[in-house]
Amino acid sequence: MPPVPALRSVLCIGGGPAGLYFALLMKVRQPALKITVVERNRPFDTFGWGVVLSDQTLANLAAADAESAALIGAAFNHWDDIEVFFKGRSVRSGGHGFCGIGRKRLLNILQERCLALGVDLVFETDATDDQALAAQYNADLVIASDGLNSRIRQRYADAYQPDIDLRRCRFVWLGTKKMFDAFTFAFEQTEHGWFQAHAYQFDGDTSTFIVETPEEVWQAHGLDKMEQAEAVAFCEKLFARYLDGNALISNASHLRGSAIWIRFPRVVCKHWTHHVEVGGKTVPVVLMGDAAHTAHFSIGSGTKLALEDAIDLARTFEEGGSLDEVLEAYEGRRSVEVLKIQNAARNSTEWFENVTRYSGMQIEQFAYSLLTRSQRISHENLRLRDAGWLDGYEQWLAGRAGVAPMLMPFTVRGLTLKNRIIVSPMATYSAVDGVPQDFLLVHLGARALGGAAMVMVEMTSPTPEGRITPGCTGLYNDAQSAAFKRIVDFVHGQSSAYIGMQLGHSGPKGSTQLGWEGTDEPLPAGNWPLLAASALPYGEQNQLPAAMTRADMDALRDQFTRSTKRAAEAGFDWLELHCAHGYLLASFISPLTNLRDDEYGGDIVRRCRYPLEVFAAMRAVWPADRPMSVRISAHDWAPGGNTDADAVTVARLFKEAGCDFIDVSSGQTTRAARPIYGRMYQTPFADRIRNEVGISTIAVGAITDADQANSIIAAGRADLCAIARPHLADPAWTLHEAAKLQSRAVTWPKQYLSGRDQLYREISKQKEIAAAAAGTAQAAVKATTPEE
Repeated sequence: MPPVPALRSVLCIGGGPAGLYFALLMKVRQPALKITVVERNRPFDTFGWGVVLSDQTLANLAAADAESAALIGAAFNHWDDIEVFFKGRSVRSGGHGFCGIGRKRLLNILQERCLALGVDLVFETDATDDQALAAQYNADLVIASDGLNSRIRQRYADAYQPDIDLRRCRFVWLGTKKMFDAFTFAFEQTEHGWFQAHAYQFDGDTSTFIVETPEEVWQAHGLDKMEQAEAVAFCEKLFARYLDGNALISNASHLRGSAIWIRFPRVVCKHWTHHVEVGGKTVPVVLMGDAAHTAHFSIGSGTKLALEDAIDLARTFEEGGSLDEVLEAYEGRRSVEVLKIQNAARNSTEWFENVTRYSGMQIEQFAYSLLTRSQRISHENLRLRDAGWLDGYEQWLAGRAGVAPMLMPFTVRGLTLKNRIIVSPMATYSAVDGVPQDFLLVHLGARALGGAAMVMVEMTSPTPEGRITPGCTGLYNDAQSAAFKRIVDFVHGQSSAYIGMQLGHSGPKGSTQLGWEGTDEPLPAGNWPLLAASALPYGEQNQLPAAMTRADMDALRDQFTRSTKRAAEAGFDWLELHCAHGYLLASFISPLTNLRDDEYGGDIVRRCRYPLEVFAAMRAVWPADRPMSVRISAHDWAPGGNTDADAVTVARLFKEAGCDFIDVSSGQTTRAARPIYGRMYQTPFADRIRNEVGISTIAVGAITDADQANSIIAAGRADLCAIARPHLADPAWTLHEAAKLQSRAVTWPKQYLSGRDQLYREISKQKEIAAAAAGTAQAAVKATTPEE
């Protein structure tokens, strides 16, 4: 084993879960190590109501230190159910596996364990100067575990580079003697908006009761002017039906007026370690717990993150290396894990900030949306937790048993899609002079046979100059029309899928190399002139486009209209206008690419004027019984660019113009974009647009399996899922994902039926083997675990 860094003295500033747990874990591993925890409160005197940990977190604690885990586990109140109250009805589901414990009790256990191990606990010491304390205790390492309002983080802000985002809702931590036998979410609507309560039991006679509401609702009720007792009485009256005559209790008597109401600060730090000079030596000061990061209470992960920070750093010391190497490894690994939790917490936070968005749902879907709000709990995960409840929900959603959400049909105008999966438009760069070749026939034909409800043709230009690359398709002459009609006829004649055309103009991103040669990079020779909203190049090496004149705009609008007629004549079932990704129409919509000072520049409504003009002209000549959609970039992911709030306005304008669907993508409008990637990372934008604007949406981006698609559709986050890269790897993605679900609610080509039957049998066998292996593993664990 590599040498363990030589530490003689560790100082933890802050006696919360992070500091105490790290101290005891290090003391278990290195008994000779001097460890001091400095805490400003009195011995065994801490504040707060209950905290929640999942069964998984408890397992992590048991692996890290069995003795303290046993003490904590013995003090927990465990429950499996979540109950949601909404509009006078309730929904209850089980199998969620949570534990509640009083914050004071948790810290007391950790304090007692620290004392038993020989950790020095120093109370009633306000750490105003971390360097002075480090010198006093001759520390080789300082753990800054001084909480949400960390003075150390503030003192060295230039080094840690914290980003603190105060969230939209106000909330207050209260308690009650009402015993809740499930984790309870209760929603109450007032004349000014929605309030919600998060309630759970954490000891033998007390429950936490958190009340939350958006800032504007809080102010509208005058809670910002109420004294503490009056505000508590207001909450007690509002949620009386859930309290059974019990009072709500505040333990924040030291606060005055509205100070008991908090806005949650989301804390992200770019760096977690800073070195200071103390007594002639360099001492690292390492952030841990809430000092380094926060996760909203609605997913109950603040304490979890603090404890797991401590576990990770203690284990990293066992791996050896220099002190700096250990701290670098800790930060590198934990920052990634924390980011995952914070992304989930952001989704959860925004759900509770926008209850009004979902208030039109019936409670069945409202509860499902709530349970899956973080996007970490999926459809099949809910089945593992409570199969009976999910089966009932699927039946309610589909109106019949045995149909996965992604396999439900959907009707729009005169078109009924057989399921909710479409093949997203994907550039193949395989056309010649804009004419699709046999490759596109086979490519789209194979995917039409693969089970999706519709295949979409890649972005196709109405003009030669509007192509992205020389290999991109066009729809501006008879040869192109004939080639597309051949593809459409194959899809209609040989499959039960529909086929859609996506029309768009490349604008400032045109005249570039084929995707596998150099994405968005200009051609080395033979470039053609470019147009855009403003004379701004997409990148330093890209051409400078000409700002469109009114004559240019008239001509291009008419070219889009002619291509629309050609698409209708070729028999396409669906038409989409591309207004995303920095292409020509998108260059009008984004403030980063539209610097015009005429009627087509300025605010978001003016910037949408020309794209809406083009859409209206196309809709006028497109058959009334066939749907039209618009693809937008719902977020520019760049400073000063459009955000999802702007996307709501854009979607509303297109809805008013007759658009049936918004295809919700994001980014690529500028090279400065820095998206926050992750699974289904664009789905929250589709969710917001669908449920605020009241228009159907297509979710796209990092959707990779049926479980994710089912979750999106079942929660009402989108109406269709556009699957891109997985369809490049597997033309029959939809058929194969349905087979994994063992669902027969999907149509296979008759030529492939024998293959279908073998696939279903093999998957069934694999599931039986996996289930048997899991049962054997559980039995082995049980055989080695003493009975309680």
